[in-house]
Amino acid sequence: MTSAAAPLPDTLADWLAHCERQHPKGQHGIILGLDRVRAVAQRLNGGAGLRFEAPVITVAGTNGKGSTCAMLEAICQQAGYRTGVYTSPHLVHFEERCRLLGQAIATAELLPAFADVERARLSGEPIVLTYFEFTTLAILLTLSRQPLDVVVLEVGLGGRLDAVNIVDADCAVITSIDLDHTDLLGADREAIGYEKAGIMRTGRPVVLSDPMPPQSIVDRAREIDAPLWRIGTDFHFAGDRQQWGWAMHPSHGGRRYAGLAYPALRGANQLVNASGVLAALEALRPRLPVTAQAVRNGLAMVDLPGRFQIVPGQPALVLDVAHNPHSVAALAENLDAMGFYPTTHAVFGAMADKDLAPMLARVAPLIDRWYFCDLPTPRAATAAHLATAWNEAGLAKGKNVPVSTHGGPQQALDAAVAQADPADRIVVFGSFFTVGGVLQAGVPRLSAPHLAA
Repeated sequence: MTSAAAPLPDTLADWLAHCERQHPKGQHGIILGLDRVRAVAQRLNGGAGLRFEAPVITVAGTNGKGSTCAMLEAICQQAGYRTGVYTSPHLVHFEERCRLLGQAIATAELLPAFADVERARLSGEPIVLTYFEFTTLAILLTLSRQPLDVVVLEVGLGGRLDAVNIVDADCAVITSIDLDHTDLLGADREAIGYEKAGIMRTGRPVVLSDPMPPQSIVDRAREIDAPLWRIGTDFHFAGDRQQWGWAMHPSHGGRRYAGLAYPALRGANQLVNASGVLAALEALRPRLPVTAQAVRNGLAMVDLPGRFQIVPGQPALVLDVAHNPHSVAALAENLDAMGFYPTTHAVFGAMADKDLAPMLARVAPLIDRWYFCDLPTPRAATAAHLATAWNEAGLAKGKNVPVSTHGGPQQALDAAVAQADPADRIVVFGSFFTVGGVLQAGVPRLSAPHLAA
């Protein structure tokens, strides 16, 4: 363990390596529990602890968290508010995890907080932190020192025992709940819902944007007397192919937005996320009023890489961090709605603990060629394992579906481009490492080989 007198790292890369090296990891690099991270947080700022002056919104759920955070951020910015956002994981650069006024934070602004967290960790009896806990504290401390009007915090995993939950939010949003990380959060939606419900606070509004929520969330809200705003009950949306509208129940003021353009984030599931966003902003209206024009502009301008991101080119490229059965089902629906492509090529990499069979089965009817890839983390399934899982599942259904394995996402994408015709599409999906792996040099613009000749 590093002593208090030892020199501290002076670059972000060195700090991240220090966090990886010095702090123990539990299963999959995760140790759930708040005692240690809360104790360090209480030592910060000379013992005054970690405090936010601006309203805080926390966002938990299985899918839709990143999109929800991005839409909250975009609307609040259009309303003129200074925003701070924490999300994880990142796609390419660590600094993506902390956004100030819509932009990834400058590296130099993070370094003082890393040093302060390390000093607090080592003051008195040393406290061990995981990589996620340490980096979360550093980003929370950085955000707390900024002159912000609103702070949006994405909960990394679960809720009740996630490091972000040391913050008492003014409003909580719980997005869709599905099976993921079952070894840590529980084997069914009820157990997982209970963990997500841990971000609720007595007397503070909770927005539930899952249309069919686990009863455990509803029960927990009643148990602690947290006002619960449910989609389909307290607010709802409706739309056609051109536009959509949103409305609160009269018991919550009855505010309405009509004739809204669809969010810039693609996918039918984004209306559910956007509805929860509007409900959260309505819940905070006394402290954070937004105009209808800010809502319209924010939804029209929101941007979030890797969420059903369609990159024009020949062939077309689709990037999506769908990495569990529920999100892959949404990806399949969105791909199906794109129209006809002669051949769809899929680049796929995933963590070894994922439930591969239903993921592959759901998207299999849309995929004509597979390019499985290794990922640069010991948690990942190998490309060979993914190919074996595909073959053993027997999902080809008599069709000739070529399968190949590759050392990384970029190599897999290169192979797909070499095989693709201009009218085809290539889908890169799975882990953040998969999508991030093809974004290392920026968003690729594809051109089939015979077009480039």
